[in-house]
Amino acid sequence: MKPELMSALAANGQKPDVLFWVGCAGSYDARAQRVTRAFCAILDEIGYSYAILGDEEKCTGDPARRAGNEFLFQILALQNVATLNQYEVKKIVCTCPHCYNTLKNDYPDFGGQYDVIHHAAFLDQLISEGRLRLKTSVSKEKVSYHDSCYLGRANGIYDAPRNVLSALRKDITEMERSRERGLCCGAGGCQMFKEEEAGNKRINRERAEEIARQNTTAVVANCPFCLTMLSDGLKEADSAERVMVYDLAELVLQNLQR
Repeated sequence: MKPELMSALAANGQKPDVLFWVGCAGSYDARAQRVTRAFCAILDEIGYSYAILGDEEKCTGDPARRAGNEFLFQILALQNVATLNQYEVKKIVCTCPHCYNTLKNDYPDFGGQYDVIHHAAFLDQLISEGRLRLKTSVSKEKVSYHDSCYLGRANGIYDAPRNVLSALRKDITEMERSRERGLCCGAGGCQMFKEEEAGNKRINRERAEEIARQNTTAVVANCPFCLTMLSDGLKEADSAERVMVYDLAELVLQNLQR
């Protein structure tokens, strides 16, 4: 099902329960698009009322601010806040921790006061409320879990994704560096968009080697940047065929009780 556009709902005097902020990666990156479709499919399956901005959604400005282009960030922030306030948006859900962090922590300075929730916490909430029912007949499976920096250390969200994995009957094998001591995938702070510095070991390669030592068949993340960096790192470490990289939404969709 194609998501409803906020503009179309507003024209009919309707308001969704939540706005899904798709984000640049979720809109344009082929890997992240799969997460977008999976998350929308989950909401459609349970009949949850949501909408997207479509062409009216601009980049949150996170990469610009992290790269030092404050002017561009503020232009984007003010444009997005004007759009969101025009539609009287109250609650926003994101599949990208970078979008989540910016909308939640940066936009209030520009007049954007919203209840922002990351999809890991959102899925955990839906499960605890009984709105999202998962298969219980699946066998337990050991997985690794990667704490995304902008979800974990920046915003203190550690338990929600682990709660969902537990509901999915996944047994988490915690990595050497996890939770508050989690290792960055190497893409944060706009590093995603710059060349590696000569002579230094790539951070995603180091993280991939740590994952490979876990002897699990899957690693779960909740960030489009992390998905890309971990996948590339595992390829370099010759472990891509043995260890699959998933977003939490993909696993939830696979295990929905219909």
